[in-house]
Amino acid sequence: MKTKEVYQIAGVQMPVVFAEPLRNTATVIEHLQSTAGSGADLTIFPECVLSGYCFSDAESAHAAALDADSSEIHRLIECCRDLNTSAIFGFLERTEQGLANTVALLGPIGWIASYRKIHLPKLGLDRFTRPGDQPFEVVEHLGLKIGMLVCYDCSFPETVRVLALQGADIVVLPTNWPVTSGCTADFVPNCRALENNIYFAAVDRVGEENGFTFIGKSKICAPNGRDLAFANHDRFEILRAEIQPAIARQKHLVHVPNQHEVHRFADRRPQFYGRISQS
Repeated sequence: MKTKEVYQIAGVQMPVVFAEPLRNTATVIEHLQSTAGSGADLTIFPECVLSGYCFSDAESAHAAALDADSSEIHRLIECCRDLNTSAIFGFLERTEQGLANTVALLGPIGWIASYRKIHLPKLGLDRFTRPGDQPFEVVEHLGLKIGMLVCYDCSFPETVRVLALQGADIVVLPTNWPVTSGCTADFVPNCRALENNIYFAAVDRVGEENGFTFIGKSKICAPNGRDLAFANHDRFEILRAEIQPAIARQKHLVHVPNQHEVHRFADRRPQFYGRISQS
């Protein structure tokens, strides 16, 4: 599909009802109707927005998990089809191998792609999930090249660089940031955008759950590292921004011709980076 010059992106910073997939699905659909009605091509929701996050044991986590072909997922697919829009959202996935912390991309034609969180902290339901075992991959959808990560993944700069080297225009990060993640929320999305000359959208949840408080601070960053939209608080908000893939695809940045030029990729020296991939 031909790439548009400008895409409308929305991020929904919202509370989540713990272990209530049906209620959370209904809320996601309500917000998706709002963002699509305002012209959003893609709406991003938080990590585990359908399930909640702060499970204390594997049994309760498994009870709140969803199969990829669950009725809740099918309702969201139908919503995207009816609204002619796309959505990225997180859910606790039940698989044959165990539980996974998953984000899915849905569009007007149905299920497009998914990603299972690779980097797992000892926190919440990530204590009971299996790390994803598929490589980081860019998905081309609606002419836009999208990379997907989840929360803690962004703390590893290699993840975003791999996606950027595959041509990502935007990297999307559904997340659940607790109060200890304030500096991450304030600076890391901007840094990942700047160092790769891409758009970066981090969408967090708000509210409290089983003793944990979530900080919000969702943001959409431009390739120059500046905020396009920043919900710098812990309340509900829908962020909106326009992104232009042509800007993200221009890695050769000319500030003063022949005097001040940088190329985010051509200037790399990979032969000196071998230590990064060693255990």
